[in-house]
Amino acid sequence: MSTVERNYFPAWFDRIQSKYMNPVVRRIAPYLPGFAVIGHQGRKSGKVYSTPVNAFRAGGSLYVAMGHGRTDWIRNTLAAGEADAHYAFRRFRLVNPRVVARGEAPTDAPLVARLAARSLPLFVADLEAGGIK
Repeated sequence: MSTVERNYFPAWFDRIQSKYMNPVVRRIAPYLPGFAVIGHQGRKSGKVYSTPVNAFRAGGSLYVAMGHGRTDWIRNTLAAGEADAHYAFRRFRLVNPRVVARGEAPTDAPLVARLAARSLPLFVADLEAGGIK
């Protein structure tokens, strides 16, 4: 993992977030502004996971600042080439996932994503209505 995709949070925070915060946020994230739940399949296990994230939508794309680095959900989505997203009361299929380097946010990205991209890489994926198979 390069330094531009490093985790900006301490390990103890990641553990607390995974164990206590994510289970609570996962239930309400699809209905809160600025949040989404990403459904992805494990690369090795094949198990289906759901991960709450801060997400921003503009046009036909979803943007997530990579403050935790290249996490498992990002690796899984990049490997599969698709994932499911529950965002703003709707389900979408994420296709064409990619990582945009720090400081290289697309001009059509929402302002908050462009601001975050000044110091963090962005995960970007195109949206298709309907969700994953």
